[in-house]
Amino acid sequence: MSLTEKIAADLITAMKAKDKVSLEAIRAAKTAFLLAHSEKGSDSVLTAEEEIKIIQRLVKQRRESAQIYKDNSRPDLYEKETTKSPSDLGRVMGQAMKELAGKADGKEISSKVKQLLG
Repeated sequence: MSLTEKIAADLITAMKAKDKVSLEAIRAAKTAFLLAHSEKGSDSVLTAEEEIKIIQRLVKQRRESAQIYKDNSRPDLYEKETTKSPSDLGRVMGQAMKELAGKADGKEISSKVKQLLG
C-alpha cells in the first residue's frame, strides 16, 4: 500500500472517528499529494521518495509556523500547530517500520521519527 493509499484510508477513519485534528492534518497531506501529482501530469504516479519528501515538507512548515506563533505570543495558534506531537509515536513508528523494513535500522528510524514529531 502506497502512502497515498494509506492517507486515503486514514482520511475515512478520521472522518468516522470525528477526529478533527487528525482530519485536518490528513487533508493537508492529501491536498499536497494531489498538487504534486497534478504538477507531474495525470498519467504519472508519485514515487515513495516523493511522497516522503512531501510529508517532510509539511512537517517542516508546521514546525516553522508553530515557532512563529510562539515568538509572536500566540499560544492559541501555537497549540493548534503542535497538537500532533510525540503521543503519535506509536502510529508513526508502525507505518515507518512497514515502509522501511530491511532498509534502515529500527533505532535510526525511531530517532528520526522522534526528531520529526518534536
